[in-house]
Amino acid sequence: MVWDAWGVPSGHAPLPDKIRTLLTQVFGVSGEPVARRDEGGVPLSESALKSEHAAALAAVVGVGNLSTAHGDRLRHAGGKSTPDLLRRRADGVQAAPDAVLFPADHDEVAAVLAYCSAHRIAVVPFGGGTSVVGGLDPIRDGFDAVITLDLCRLDTLTEVDPVSGTATLGAGVTGPQAERLLAEHGLSLGHFPQSFEFATIGGFAATRSSGQASAGYGRFDDMIQRLRVATPAGSLDLGRGPASAAGPDLRELFAGSEGVFGVVTAVTLRVHPVPETVARQAWSFPDFATGAAALRTVVQAGAAPTVLRLSDEVETGMNLARSHDVGGRPVGGCLAVTTFEGTAAHVAARHAEASALLAAAGGTDLGAGPADDWEHGRFAAPYLRDALLDTGILCETLETATSWSNLSTLKAAVTTALVDALTGQGTPALVMCHISHTYPAGASLYFTVVAKQLDDPIAQWQVAKRAAGDAIVASGGTITHHHAVGADHRPWMTDEVGELGVRVLRAVKQAVDPAGILNPGKLVP
Repeated sequence: MVWDAWGVPSGHAPLPDKIRTLLTQVFGVSGEPVARRDEGGVPLSESALKSEHAAALAAVVGVGNLSTAHGDRLRHAGGKSTPDLLRRRADGVQAAPDAVLFPADHDEVAAVLAYCSAHRIAVVPFGGGTSVVGGLDPIRDGFDAVITLDLCRLDTLTEVDPVSGTATLGAGVTGPQAERLLAEHGLSLGHFPQSFEFATIGGFAATRSSGQASAGYGRFDDMIQRLRVATPAGSLDLGRGPASAAGPDLRELFAGSEGVFGVVTAVTLRVHPVPETVARQAWSFPDFATGAAALRTVVQAGAAPTVLRLSDEVETGMNLARSHDVGGRPVGGCLAVTTFEGTAAHVAARHAEASALLAAAGGTDLGAGPADDWEHGRFAAPYLRDALLDTGILCETLETATSWSNLSTLKAAVTTALVDALTGQGTPALVMCHISHTYPAGASLYFTVVAKQLDDPIAQWQVAKRAAGDAIVASGGTITHHHAVGADHRPWMTDEVGELGVRVLRAVKQAVDPAGILNPGKLVP
């Protein structure tokens, strides 16, 4: 990935003319990009890793697999949130890890953790580098040095059990690599978050990721059968069957632990045959409330498609949900996208049942076109975000989830908080929202926020983020549905789990990481 933006250079393109025109009309900016600096000229904090420690760690992973090179340190200096990228583009010295290590296997990871625990060196586990909540910030927190542990060499498919429908993958396997490796056996994982092209199996597990096909295949934590984890206190192999009554499920301590309790090195996952048939269909609803009620009806009837998502009026109108003219008439209201995967018979039956329910709930059939367009561009939104940043526009996302009965209340509260926080600083704001993950009891809400950048855009966003986080908590939502906690959501963790819950998390941390070296400043208040 490029050092100061999302993805790879080939994914970046100039803003479309209609977007530039809109920016001029709404925010008074030209839409012309500013020049970005060369990475070689970015000053980094001086490495604090002592030579004797560097030599000892290089002896564990191999001399060629410990790097203090400028480029490696810069590319591991954080994640890909808007504040991350704004900091990276700003003048001044950039905080960076003192070294980057590339271990080859579980034993090397365990040995690195043992050494760092004994010598006061903080460790930040690193997968695809796609965190958008400060989960990869090289926070020293009083330690003598901080290193990043890049797991990209743990990139193999080690076991396939076609009878049980499971496969074991290394933590460094990326989403596309997983699909290619499994496809050789006629299998698929079916986990497609927006970060799919770059994020890793270990990262998916450590953040309890949720992919765009979650309505059909579940969240990533639903797929986990076994976990192998290295901690400073020792190693764990968790999961002895598809279900167990042997006390609390310890896999839950590490799925979502964000590298704070241990480093996930391998994951055994539920997989399925590559779909025989895929069908897509788009729908229009007159308003968000009608569309949300329709989605609820489908999910609670047990007829959910593989993909089920709904954009609100603003997102649909802004074309960020890929709306377009259908049959010579514009798509108004709210656009919904459905995808069905499986055998031909399964797809036909599920498609017919869901379509009948959506039509009865007020939906207008738009055919496959808008859904095909969404499929084609579903990983492109972060590139658009970066193009907006280049033109002086602030663009960031946040997400939450709640019950169906509370959905409209939460959506209104968060939207109002964001608009008020940004307009109060002197700039209009556009707030868009969609539902992308559904459950019988509720759904997620994913917000995209666009405003003109002020003199200090990081501080500008922090004001809006605090307002939105407080509104989420006050309105009964979860502080994060799938982006994880990291450093950014940590201030609300006590609200999320309570004082006693925080003490439980601290007790686990003490048991597995008594020196506190693992990913300081994240998750646990």
